[in-house]
Amino acid sequence: MALIHAPFGIGAALMLATSILFLFFVILGGVTNNTPLNKTYFLQADTTGITGAHDITQWTYLYSCGPNNEQCGKAHPAMPFGKVWDANAANAPPELIGKYGGNTTSFYYYYMWRFGWVFYLLALFFEVLAFFSSFLACCGRLGSGIGSLVTIVAFVFLTIAVSLMTATFVRARNVFHNAGRDAVLGGYGFGFSWGAFAALLIAMILLCAGATRKGTSKNTVDDGTNGTPAASGGRRWGRRNRRNRAGSFSKVNYEDGRLDNVNA
Repeated sequence: MALIHAPFGIGAALMLATSILFLFFVILGGVTNNTPLNKTYFLQADTTGITGAHDITQWTYLYSCGPNNEQCGKAHPAMPFGKVWDANAANAPPELIGKYGGNTTSFYYYYMWRFGWVFYLLALFFEVLAFFSSFLACCGRLGSGIGSLVTIVAFVFLTIAVSLMTATFVRARNVFHNAGRDAVLGGYGFGFSWGAFAALLIAMILLCAGATRKGTSKNTVDDGTNGTPAASGGRRWGRRNRRNRAGSFSKVNYEDGRLDNVNA
């Protein structure tokens, strides 16, 4: 039974490992100048003339940076979208400015990215749990069931995370365009995010398939009848008994008047 479920567990573990790796690339974007971390960002926009901002700004998971993720500021958890410029900054697109995040960010961008940031961490946490639980899937349906439940939770959180991230930065790009400023989405940031989503989806499907797949009993033997030894053995035993009964006859013991059964 374990051999039947092992491919599902191993395949799910590989997909989960891939998804976790991609999430680490997203979260650590801007930490070093090495590829791919120096190319991982969500949005690059022309912020020339905005008070306190770089001429070109790149939004990463923990930093706001210049081109190639250089000249990054301090790492900041759940960084407000407008943290890249000063409070009440001049020349910033009005839709992005508001009273949130120290008078740097509007309501929409403050909460959309704040919650998206948190859900990335929740997804990563449950993906790590799912990765270790996926090895239980090699042991049978119960292990696959446990792994699939944890993976489903991780999948829900990651779905919310990448959806909020996409909505936040795609809309921000459009705002910059409407203000006559250049802005592009980060290919690596979006690629790793949605790649992690796809790998997690495949892992979830594999674990769910393993949980619903029935193993074959090790006692099953194909004897050319119906494949169940107990039933086939029962029929053979029944045939022998019928032959024994057919081959027996009655013999009268005339000496003491008893009727004896004698097998032929």
